[in-house]
Amino acid sequence: MSDANTRTTAGAGTPDRIDTTRPHSARFWNYFVGGKDNYEVDREIGDHIKEIFPGLVDVAVTSRHFLGRAVRHLAGEQGTRQFLDVGTGLPTADNTHEVAQRVAPDARIVYVDNDPIVLAHANALLTSTPEGKTAYLDADLHDPDAVLEAAAGTLDFSRPVALMILNTLGHVADYEQARELVRRLMAGLPSGSHLVISDSTATSEGMIAASAAYNASGAVPYYVRSIGEIAGFFDGLELVDPGVVQVTEWRPEPSDSAHPADPAASVDAYCGVGRKP
Repeated sequence: MSDANTRTTAGAGTPDRIDTTRPHSARFWNYFVGGKDNYEVDREIGDHIKEIFPGLVDVAVTSRHFLGRAVRHLAGEQGTRQFLDVGTGLPTADNTHEVAQRVAPDARIVYVDNDPIVLAHANALLTSTPEGKTAYLDADLHDPDAVLEAAAGTLDFSRPVALMILNTLGHVADYEQARELVRRLMAGLPSGSHLVISDSTATSEGMIAASAAYNASGAVPYYVRSIGEIAGFFDGLELVDPGVVQVTEWRPEPSDSAHPADPAASVDAYCGVGRKP
């Protein structure tokens, strides 16, 4: 591992923390985007939910495309060189650091997760260009002060940072608590920083049914929210055009037409990018 990569000490016995007897959101999402880091229990609930609501696969794939477009916009048009990715999940293709460093090789990226599955795959995340740096923190969204303190070892908080929270806030059951966690994280970042959020939304009966089935599976629950609630996370920020929209509608690119969803079809996931004044 090169000097451009850093990881916090996870402690011995991390694999023992991995529970393969019930579904797990990171592995479940990994299965939906075509990854191989999942178990039979994840594939079983995944296949069950596909029967209930096939559109959730499109949500997973198109949300991943949004990540790429948002990072390219920030690294390219906005000149952002620092990214704080909270709730990163399992590595697949085109992770935040890969997208950012293709645009700006000197970009620095800090991944934050407290999940043993993700921790076990930290080495896959910890690749970086020689000019940049990638770090992984074993930390919890519910403790934003600890996240910021640890991230300061890699990021310069006197310069703008892009805070990425993608398909993660649904794990915080109480909406006002989720908003407060986002507010506290953004409060630690300087003017010119950006907030990037995407999440599944309760915008169809199919998505609501899929969420209920997932939550009944024994996995850690994930709550889908309204479009207005997603927009509420950006209060006090300057929304980047086109605002809070479906993930397929945020600055779409021709290459995205390769995803399995009909580009004109409705997708039950909304996103936005906001700038801190």
